[in-house]
Amino acid sequence: MMAKAARAAAAWKTYREVTRPGSPGLMTRVRAIPRMIGAVMRGQYAGMGKSKLAMLALGVVYILSPVDVLPEFLMVIGVADDFGVFLWLLGSLLGESGRYVEHERSVIQGRLLEQEG
Repeated sequence: MMAKAARAAAAWKTYREVTRPGSPGLMTRVRAIPRMIGAVMRGQYAGMGKSKLAMLALGVVYILSPVDVLPEFLMVIGVADDFGVFLWLLGSLLGESGRYVEHERSVIQGRLLEQEG
C-alpha cells in the first residue's frame, strides 16, 4: 500500500511540474530528451551527470528486459515492480528534460543579449 501511495505521489508531482504555467510542455520535454542525452554525453550540459544518465538507461533496460528481479509469475508484485520503475523513469526523464529546456532557453537568451550589447 505504501509503494502505491509513493507511485501516485510521484505521478502527481510529475503532472504538476509539466502543467505548471511557464514550464516546458510535455511534448517539448519529450522532444528535448535526445538533445539532452547528447549534451550530457558531450559534456555540454552540467545539469545532469553521466551517472544519472546511466541510471536512467538502466531503468529503460530493466523495463525492456525479459529478465525481472521479481518474476512475472508473482503477478501483482512483478507487474507493480515494472510499473514502479516506469513511473520513476518517466518522472525523472520529464523532470530532467524540463530543466534542460530551461537551460537551453537561458543559453539562447544569453547569446541574444551578447549580440545586442
